[in-house]
Amino acid sequence: MDLREAIEKIWNNRKYNTNDPKTAISHLNEEVAESLKALMKGDVDKAKRELQDAMSCLFIAMKVLDVDAVDAVNKQVEQMKKRNTKIMIFKNDKVEIYVDGVLKGGWSIWSTEDIKEAEKLAKEFGCEIKHEFNEA
Repeated sequence: MDLREAIEKIWNNRKYNTNDPKTAISHLNEEVAESLKALMKGDVDKAKRELQDAMSCLFIAMKVLDVDAVDAVNKQVEQMKKRNTKIMIFKNDKVEIYVDGVLKGGWSIWSTEDIKEAEKLAKEFGCEIKHEFNEA
């Protein structure tokens, strides 16, 4: 089934009628919260059902806010591709940062504490971490 067609069916069969974005987002938030509550109680099946309800609420909220779901999915895929191109390479005495395969910068490391701090930075900025330590 086409995504736009599915959203229309969900829209036409929704349980509540609103054109208010805050109400639509509130319903979405409630379903996500219920899914999380069920998961925290160990009820995975209920969490899945609530998550499916949340998906319907998401589609309703997107329609209320006039967001095209197919365009949104495509934009998210492109955005995720862009995010996964940062690499921090740890070498014996330095760290190098590459974005899209291009060296953008780096600095010297002098201790294991420097390595730990650089790894924290890498995680904070969403960099893939590679270690290329040579045995000397």
